[in-house]
Amino acid sequence: MKKSSKIWLAIAGILLIALGVVCISRPAATLFTTAWMIGLFTLIIGISKLMFTFRTQAFLPNSGTRALSAVLDIIIGIIFLGNHVFLGFSLPVIFAMWVLMEGIIVTVNSFDYRRVGFPGWLLILLLGLCGIVLGILGLRNPEVTAATLSTLIGLAVIAMGVAYLCALRGVNKFEKQVNSFRRNIGIDEQ
Repeated sequence: MKKSSKIWLAIAGILLIALGVVCISRPAATLFTTAWMIGLFTLIIGISKLMFTFRTQAFLPNSGTRALSAVLDIIIGIIFLGNHVFLGFSLPVIFAMWVLMEGIIVTVNSFDYRRVGFPGWLLILLLGLCGIVLGILGLRNPEVTAATLSTLIGLAVIAMGVAYLCALRGVNKFEKQVNSFRRNIGIDEQ
């Protein structure tokens, strides 16, 4: 691998770690940026789905529902882009409601798993109940939920930065092995 490629990989890893630290230390900015990015991605997804619908409507049925879904994505994306500060404040509540609803659904579904004899149904039940409790706690204290979300985002970004730096170390080790092998069989390094 060229030295310049390694430098870019190292820079990417260091910048991701720095960005993760910023996400953890600036939770409000993280949530506003996340809301803006959700809006941008949703808008792009909606446009892509609409283009797909136009190009496939002749041979795929139900193109009307796909077009409606695409238009709704575009509208939601525009709303998120235009109101990212409000949605940044709302994101912890939305997330807590989602966790609560998923917890309820998982809890109810666990009894279906029990009925068919799945041995892990109790674990699913307990995880569903945890989701319910965490969702309720998140709704009762959105500030803690916001800080937790920002911390999780920051930790995920830091993990990616560390992964890039580990990959760089792996590339260096692999290159040493390849160069050693070349020397052993008499091939000049290039």
